[in-house]
Formats: sequence, structure tokens, C-alpha cells
Amino acid sequence: MSHVAVMARFRAKEGRMDELMEALRPLLDQAEAEPGTLVYSMNRSTKEPDLLFFYELYEDRDAFHTHARSETMAAAGPVLEGLVAESELVVGEPLRTKGLPE
Repeated sequence: MSHVAVMARFRAKEGRMDELMEALRPLLDQAEAEPGTLVYSMNRSTKEPDLLFFYELYEDRDAFHTHARSETMAAAGPVLEGLVAESELVVGEPLRTKGLPE
């Protein structure tokens, strides 16, 4: 099975960035414990301080679904809704990545 790559982008509602980062903490903690989650990186834009973006890499589709369908993710949804002005999710497959065999 091939790896699954995810790019997620979140723009915090005005004045809510600190709350948004705190609300995302349980997802980061969960990812640490998931053996199929290879990379789960939260990043903040240097040009747009209200913009967070994630790069995620999963071992396979099952690992991605384990994360996406978790209780932690379900609980985060309603909380994030109140903190996020806009979001985008892109799911794909890596074609060439340093550290992964082609």
C-alpha cells in the first residue's frame, strides 16, 4: 500500500490563534501515539500570523483513517468550528520524498 500525504490549512478567527493552537494540542498528542502516523507537523506562517498549516504523512490508508476517524478528531470538530475562519484539506499520495523509497 502507498503512503497517504495530507496538507491542511487553518486560518484562525481574529484574535483566536492562541485558542486554536491549544485546541489542536490533543490531535498532536494523539498523532504521537499512532504508529502509522509517520509525520504530523503543525506550522505557522511567517507572513500571515493567523495561518497554521499541517503536513501529515501516514503509512497507508488504514493509518490515515485511524487518525481521521478517531474520537479525538470527532471531539475537535465542534471546538475548531468556533475558532477557524477558513480551512482547506488536501489528501494525496507522495510521488517522491526524501527518506521514503520510491
